[in-house]
Amino acid sequence: MQLWQEWWVWMAAGLVLAMLEVVVSGYVLLGFAGGAIVTGGLIWAGVLGAGIGAVVLVMALASLGCWWALTRVFGLPRDRQTIIKHDINEN
Repeated sequence: MQLWQEWWVWMAAGLVLAMLEVVVSGYVLLGFAGGAIVTGGLIWAGVLGAGIGAVVLVMALASLGCWWALTRVFGLPRDRQTIIKHDINEN
């Protein structure tokens, strides 16, 4: 069995990406962490794991879905976006 077919590898990768998100910030890696955890769960359940193409596709779609959900839940509302009208370096 290949390493990418192991569910615990995907779960561990998701946890590592989630921990790195604390350092990087900005929801950059958290979507990938969610996608890896979803992929690991599907492999564990036996739904996924036959081919690398399907695993990568599910990882990509799950990551996109997690990122989209995170930006909707935790992002700024559209009416509260910050617009800077002056340069702080000008006196």
